[in-house]
Amino acid sequence: MRGPATYADLASVPDTHVGQIIAGELLVQPRPSMAHSAAASVLGMDVGGSFDRGRGGPGGWWIRDEPELHLHMDILVPDLAGWRRARVPHLPSGPFVTIAPDWVCEVLSPSTAAVDRVRKMPIYLREGVRHVWLVDPERQTLEVFRLEHERWVLVGAHGGDGGDGPVRAEPFDEIELELSALWPAGAESG
Repeated sequence: MRGPATYADLASVPDTHVGQIIAGELLVQPRPSMAHSAAASVLGMDVGGSFDRGRGGPGGWWIRDEPELHLHMDILVPDLAGWRRARVPHLPSGPFVTIAPDWVCEVLSPSTAAVDRVRKMPIYLREGVRHVWLVDPERQTLEVFRLEHERWVLVGAHGGDGGDGPVRAEPFDEIELELSALWPAGAESG
């Protein structure tokens, strides 16, 4: 019988896949589809441009694409993560971060949705991540969760193009997001 997965196991994952270690188990998934990466890229530009770079927004955050998070024995790679600069004045310069983010965004796909919802969200809860966004390009939805009293509370569910227009979503509700930009016409999810 083999023991828990190690960092060496994770390092052996081919570049065509994403590896994570959850509860000692190595999870290997294919790189995201174009629909998945489109949603993450647009959000990274919109949120990162306003909050990390301060372009037309308030600044005050570090926003990173696919950071490798070492959270106790778990190694996770969310699509996007953010740290408030007031809490984390300087991000580590190494290949991974051991400080839990304040915000995480997971872009769901048929092959990752169950892992993101069932296995990763409890870890984010345990680590005190304040907000989690679940973006589903296939269903064209954004769900916004806030940590309250040691549990997740759904504080916003937005669909399609946002109904009447742009949406505001915690913790970045100082800017408007055009959800329709997250699901480009013709992109297939997966």
